[in-house]
Amino acid sequence: MKTIETDCLVLGAGLAGSAYALHAARAGLRVELLSLAEPLVANSDWAQGGIIYGAQSDPAQLARDILDASAGTANPAAIEQLVREGPAAVKDLLLDELHVDFDRRPDGELDFTREGGHHERRIIHTRDTTGHSILTAVAAKVDATPGITRRAGFVAVDLLTLSHNAADPAHRYEPLTCFGCYALDTASGEVIAITARKTILATGGLGGIFLHTTNQPGSVGHGVAMAYRVGARVIDLEYVQFHPTVFFPRDAAPFLITEALRGEGAVIVDARGRRFMDKIHPLGSLAPRDIVARSISQHLAATGDACVFLDLSALKPEFIRDRFPAIHARCLEAGIDITRERIPIVPAAHFSCGGVHTDLQGRTNVRDLNAIGETACTGLHGANRLASTSLLECLVSARAAANADVRELAERGAAARPVAREWRSPAKVADPLLLQQDLHQIRQTMWNYAGIIRSPRRLARARRILLELREDIQAFYRDCRPTRELIELRNAIQTALLVVHAASLNPVSKGCHFVAEES
Repeated sequence: MKTIETDCLVLGAGLAGSAYALHAARAGLRVELLSLAEPLVANSDWAQGGIIYGAQSDPAQLARDILDASAGTANPAAIEQLVREGPAAVKDLLLDELHVDFDRRPDGELDFTREGGHHERRIIHTRDTTGHSILTAVAAKVDATPGITRRAGFVAVDLLTLSHNAADPAHRYEPLTCFGCYALDTASGEVIAITARKTILATGGLGGIFLHTTNQPGSVGHGVAMAYRVGARVIDLEYVQFHPTVFFPRDAAPFLITEALRGEGAVIVDARGRRFMDKIHPLGSLAPRDIVARSISQHLAATGDACVFLDLSALKPEFIRDRFPAIHARCLEAGIDITRERIPIVPAAHFSCGGVHTDLQGRTNVRDLNAIGETACTGLHGANRLASTSLLECLVSARAAANADVRELAERGAAARPVAREWRSPAKVADPLLLQQDLHQIRQTMWNYAGIIRSPRRLARARRILLELREDIQAFYRDCRPTRELIELRNAIQTALLVVHAASLNPVSKGCHFVAEES
């Protein structure tokens, strides 16, 4: 079995993983950066709205907005870290070094917009492709930085721990420690061991376990599932945020419609043109996402309508084309001219507020295993995430974790590396049709019974279906050689069961987690 040794192994090359790699490599550490696909195939790339830049805003008001959006449940220490460190994280990397081309006013100053749950215009953006602009610049810097080896098309199979995977049996008496992962090279089909002094989970979200999602394909909670299997603590997994405005497909694929449209004056209406959100929340269409998504879901159930609409009639056509060119183009491809027509929308699974529990430096309860970005949970979002905090969280958590790791590894000094046990793959090949069907069943089950509105009966049914399905999937995994599809399915069923279990244990409706009363 081929083995690669490194200082830092980063699983996931979105904004969090890439930013971590930059900070660690600049401090002299060797970094292996693994991703399922090419550099820009990450949820970060699809982020439309923007990133909070608090240089001109009221920090105390930002903290209040984050806490209010979380229904009062967010971790004050995590909020304080984001508010304190966020401006420098944006300025140092994105503005001063990478010169990301954020939109500016005629006088040359940054153009600030507002989104749901915000009481100020504090969000900077590059039209409606902010995530793409940021990740493109960061990825280019990663590729130009010595000490970083990018490996696209590699899939982590399992984390290596001294307890389970070290060749020396005496290592099982050590504290629970991670020392890398087994990884599948999808080009060759070979499983290799990558041993590392620090392993960083930056695998993104878990929206792909639901039938309707804004996430990139393959976002099924890989980091959560792998961490859980080796004994890491996971937390707040019931809090899955559903984005309220996702393009409702006619003959086109669904895609995210940024909240910034509502920040600029668009409003949500029903099929009869009624602004029903105005009666539900003081902020109307700009209410926090959980309230808007749930209200749309309930309105559709009550009326029997297939979708609601985003009404842009308050915006000038030339402003729409200039400020939201990507959305304008994609809607045109689907036969809708948003300068003249309303956009049909429905909610979809968007962001996991929970994840692998970490401290504010990204450390988990497993020694040498970190988590950052959406994979991690510091409690920043509590029961519901405030818009445009996700990209900022990636930058802040990546820098904090990298700085802590650089200090710790310097203090620790050189040490003997554990040797990983040989990987042995079964010979059989899994039936791709069965793998596809099982993943579809997971997604359908989660959407129907553990989605926007839950109940004890629905969750119990989801658990029964998923437990039975897990038996079939485990048999596949025992008997067949690993492929990306099989690994994805294995992690999807584990993540789905964890979300259902967390939701079942929490009878209190709060933020994203809404439990309907049963008669």
